Amino acid sequence: MRELVLLCPGGLAESLSDALLEAGALSVSVEDADLDTEAEQPLFGEPGSEPNTQAWTRNHLVVLLAEGTDPEQLLAAALQDFESVPELPRHLRDVPDADWVRLTQSQFGPIAVGERILIIPSWHADQMPASPEPNRIAIQLDPGLAFGTGSHPTTHLCLEWLADCLPENSTVLDYGCGSGILAIAASMFGATRVVGVDIDEQAVQSTRDNALANHVKVDSMLPDGLRDGLFDVVVANILSNPLKVLAPMLAGRVRPGGQLILSGVLERQAQEVAAAYAPWLPMSVWQARDGWVCLAGSKP
Repeated sequence: MRELVLLCPGGLAESLSDALLEAGALSVSVEDADLDTEAEQPLFGEPGSEPNTQAWTRNHLVVLLAEGTDPEQLLAAALQDFESVPELPRHLRDVPDADWVRLTQSQFGPIAVGERILIIPSWHADQMPASPEPNRIAIQLDPGLAFGTGSHPTTHLCLEWLADCLPENSTVLDYGCGSGILAIAASMFGATRVVGVDIDEQAVQSTRDNALANHVKVDSMLPDGLRDGLFDVVVANILSNPLKVLAPMLAGRVRPGGQLILSGVLERQAQEVAAAYAPWLPMSVWQARDGWVCLAGSKP
């Protein structure tokens, strides 16, 4: 792959970056052309805010080109709606090949969640314990193209609820299963039947693959495949707006006396999400972490 590097004045940097992306650039980054020189000027905004300008006096626009892209044609297409643009000195440079997936994955190592859960990415499979420790589970996880590396606070909150509060021999529905991490944890903690549902076919497949890798049984499917039935525990780690829309359905899947666990909710959203479920069961904050909450409730 190649990059086109343009020397660009500050007043043009932001608008030209947008135009280059619209013209077909894979990415555009803005760098200080005077970096590490006496002319370098840091950008500052008010405390807690962005700087007023998003560029320096002199900038390098680093434009990543798709294979086969003519850089001059791309630049001409981006500049067609601009008037009186100064000459933009530019050069091309090669981008060394790299396995970006593995480079990204290497940033994520094993993650301990509380005292009872260890999440081990599949690219660190050699660190899986030879034998499980008492009262502790190790989950080998490959997110694939699904959401869920196990690193987000909402995932930790749901995992810790499962570790601390999951009733024995429960049936569990994980709605919005993503990589399947919650469903797999529920099975490892003794659930007798676990169902994972997601609207994304890649997430359904990711859940199946991860369940197989961890030697547990999870029935994963798209929403249309979910048959009638009630569950002892329903867990949904999504976002507040979908959770409010899904309130009648999710609450309706909890058996009388069963538990509903919701996360993906910011602390400021907790009250309105709880209000959406109030006609069916009372919800309250079980735990909060880093601005996120886990809501829990028992169906009368």
